[in-house]
Amino acid sequence: MRIADLRPPETATVRAALDLAVRYLTPALAAHSIRSWYWAAGFAEVQGLRPDRELLAVAALLHDLGLAEEFDAVRTPYEIGGGHVAAVFGAGAGWSRDLQQRLVEVIERHNWPEVDPGLDVEGHLLEIATGLDISGARPDALPREYLLEVLEAYPRGALATDFGDRVAERAERKPTSQAARLVAGGLRQKLAANPLESL
Repeated sequence: MRIADLRPPETATVRAALDLAVRYLTPALAAHSIRSWYWAAGFAEVQGLRPDRELLAVAALLHDLGLAEEFDAVRTPYEIGGGHVAAVFGAGAGWSRDLQQRLVEVIERHNWPEVDPGLDVEGHLLEIATGLDISGARPDALPREYLLEVLEAYPRGALATDFGDRVAERAERKPTSQAARLVAGGLRQKLAANPLESL
């Protein structure tokens, strides 16, 4: 398993999503979004799943847009607000309304405690990919050489502080949100103890 074999689809929509992520997210969050694609693609290989690769790539790249200051929703949890921003992007890319809705669902569900692949294969892959990158879940499910290659290409940088601060701030303002659940579940401690930090 190598980066070269699992690159995102080379489509104009994926390139535009990457540009949007780099433009609006901090460097640490943009790198997290790119790693999320590579972890999701790796998990798809390991689990024998066949996702819609373009949908998964766009969802991975844009899943944290709700943490950007420009898209901070007053009442809406960040994953839902960010999902709808991504849907607007999808509309501009010419995606059908059904595919735009799938983008909303995948991004919203990535913050669920668990997503059944029978319900949503892309949501499942993004949930476990972000679970690895943020909380360190399933660190042994992907080959160590692949983990090291992705981390070398897209270092974690200030992710623990950046992500932890942004989610904690959203949790304080939105106490019934998934952000609040993440913080209550020890988000900062999990970020600090993530085995990817020491690879």
